[in-house]
Amino acid sequence: MQREAAVGRFLGTGLVFVVLCGVAVLLTDPLPLHAWMNGWHTPATDLFFRNLTHLADGLVPTTLAIVLLWKDYRSFLMMGLSCGVSALITQFLKRVVFADHDRPAVFKEQLGDLDWVTGVEMNHHFSFPSGHSTAAWAMCFALTVLLARRSWSIPLALLAALLAYSRVYLSQHFTEDILVGAFIGMAVAWAVYHWLYRSPFMTRAWLQRRPGRSEPVAGANG
Repeated sequence: MQREAAVGRFLGTGLVFVVLCGVAVLLTDPLPLHAWMNGWHTPATDLFFRNLTHLADGLVPTTLAIVLLWKDYRSFLMMGLSCGVSALITQFLKRVVFADHDRPAVFKEQLGDLDWVTGVEMNHHFSFPSGHSTAAWAMCFALTVLLARRSWSIPLALLAALLAYSRVYLSQHFTEDILVGAFIGMAVAWAVYHWLYRSPFMTRAWLQRRPGRSEPVAGANG
C-alpha cells in the first residue's frame, strides 16, 4: 500500500537523522558540537531559519488538527494525538525530569564568537528535549500518513529535519535536545498510526465520520 510505503520511507529518513545526531552527540561535547553545528550563518539563512522555525510552533499542528476534524475523526486523531501526546511527554520531561538543563544562551561566554541571530528572543531554561523538534517530527509523520503518497514522505522528513535543525541554528537548543525530541515525535506518531490504521480499532465506523454526519465520509481513509 502507498501509505505503508510512505511511512517506511519517512521512518527510514528519520532514522538517518537520529543516527547522525546520536553519533555526533556521543563523540563530541555539547558546546563544541553546538559551535560546529552553528557555524554556517549567512544573512539569507538567518532569515530563512528565523521564519521556518515557526512552522513547528504549537499553533500550526493544532490548526491542522482542527481543520482535519472536518474531514473525518481518524484524520483529526492522527494529527491531534500524535502532536498532543508527544507534546505532553516532552513538556513533562523538560519541566519536571530535566528542568535543570539550560539552553545555549546560558553558555554565551563559553561559546565565544558564535553568531546569534538578531530578532530572536532567546530562551534560557527547560532545554531538554526540544518541543519544536518533537512537534516537527510528529506533525510531518502524521502528514505522511494522511497524504499516503510515497513521493511526499522524504520531503516531509527533510522538512522535519530542517525544523529541528532550526532550533540549533537559532541557538535555542543543543543537538541532543532535537535528537530526543525527534525520537519522541516519531515514536508517538508511529504508535498512533498503528492504533488508527493497523489495529482492530481501525474498523470503527465512526472514525470515517465527521461532526454533524451520521454516515461515513465518502473517500475517507481506512
